[in-house]
Amino acid sequence: MTRIAVLVSGGGTNLQALIGARDRGELGGGQLAAVISSRADAYALERAKAAGIPGYVVARKDFASNREMTRALVARLKELDIGLVVLAGFMHILTEEMVQAYPNAILNVHPALIPSFCGAGYYGLHVHEKALAYGVKVTGATVHFVNEEPDGGPIILQKAVDILPGDTPEVLQRRVMEQAEWIILPKAVSLFCQGRLSAEGRIVTIKGEM
Repeated sequence: MTRIAVLVSGGGTNLQALIGARDRGELGGGQLAAVISSRADAYALERAKAAGIPGYVVARKDFASNREMTRALVARLKELDIGLVVLAGFMHILTEEMVQAYPNAILNVHPALIPSFCGAGYYGLHVHEKALAYGVKVTGATVHFVNEEPDGGPIILQKAVDILPGDTPEVLQRRVMEQAEWIILPKAVSLFCQGRLSAEGRIVTIKGEM
């Protein structure tokens, strides 16, 4: 059984989607073993507590740099015998120590169709603001393996979402979560826990899929 740690910084809506998938038996045998927050006041920790998942805090403010925080996170993950790390609204850049400790075993969900509207500075509402300003007709979400480049790892799953007349960044953000993020993130976690993902260069193959 793969022990999963979910890294969070805020409300934990994607964590809740994973909890729902767990409760329906849809995580491919994976176990939600830990929720680790970069903020002690993150509501995601309340969600974890309600779901019976141990919660931990590795606060960014307690460290002089992202590198020091990353090293502390890796140490905690190793203590907990974690096999898969999921970034679900984690708002800090992790340094290479994390990728070296968990090669092709860190998943991130990004609220756009990578390679559009991604990379440094593209997070939260900013992504949807940029998509609307550019005038694209379709956006969506991407789950990818994490490497040293922000949003640059091999793509596992993507799902498109239409942009509608009158959309605001807030309305679009909610639709992308409901119609894409909350669907493909649990699916990607399940595929990983079933051992069905393999990555070669930029290409991710899903075993057993025609």
